[in-house]
Amino acid sequence: MSSHIELAEGAAGLQPGEWVWAPQIAADGPVTVLVDLTSQLATVYRNGVAIGISSVSTGKPGHETPTGVFQILQKDADHRSSTYNNAPMPYQERLTWDGVALHAGGLPGYPESHGCVHLPYAFAKELFQITSMGGTVVVTGRAGDPVTHPVGGVLAPIDDLGNAAQHHALSAEEQWEWNHQVPDAGPLSIIISTTDQRVVVMRSGQEVGRARAEIDGFMGAHVATLHVSADGARHWMLIGVPGHEDEAGRELDAAALNRLRLPEGFRTMLNDRIGEGTTVLVTSASVGAHNSGKQMTLMAAND
Repeated sequence: MSSHIELAEGAAGLQPGEWVWAPQIAADGPVTVLVDLTSQLATVYRNGVAIGISSVSTGKPGHETPTGVFQILQKDADHRSSTYNNAPMPYQERLTWDGVALHAGGLPGYPESHGCVHLPYAFAKELFQITSMGGTVVVTGRAGDPVTHPVGGVLAPIDDLGNAAQHHALSAEEQWEWNHQVPDAGPLSIIISTTDQRVVVMRSGQEVGRARAEIDGFMGAHVATLHVSADGARHWMLIGVPGHEDEAGRELDAAALNRLRLPEGFRTMLNDRIGEGTTVLVTSASVGAHNSGKQMTLMAAND
């Protein structure tokens, strides 16, 4: 497991069988999985934020894994193949009724399955525990093509229905924006990019707001969640994510929050909506429009 929380950067160094996993980054919200055949990587997003990346092995020539948008049709932790000699398929999550699934399997570093997406055993187990029936899995890319850059990023390029997510940069004149079309219900995640000097707010996998910010003094990656005491006082409690395990249970210094300067209107919108369980991720990774990956053409499996 990587000590990096900068998952998009950490994925570049993954070897066959390796994975990064930090579900604390987004403790709640819809889960979507993006499988990139080109890079042989799977990226897991919860509430629109990356929480894990894993090496995979997909279909070999003649048994290519189909591309498209799929829903999880069946889950079986102890599944065995009815086609290939009762072969074990631990933590199987079925994508098609003709045999394509996510499951733990061999990871030689190249496509070698009969169409399924092979995952490391421990990663498959972790993923199995957070997905639900009907969850969205998008398969894109083409095995064997040159890898120019990973498709995945800190923000999901897809929503929980498999459609392209709407992430876009602020114009030169804009200091902030807020999408009132997104209902005020569901988990809230706040991503602070020290590189971009931007704050992005996600709710239920959708981008709600984005603002320019002045961010001083934050180093590395940190995750905190909001707890509200009986007297109504707010406490941002740090989570011991990989690389910062010593922070677990500590309260975020109020002075650190004072170093985050936001446009007044955006701060007001945010303060009115944050509540118990709101998660904050501080990262050096970019949250620009390009961060969500290159534009993709998604094809149905039978096209």
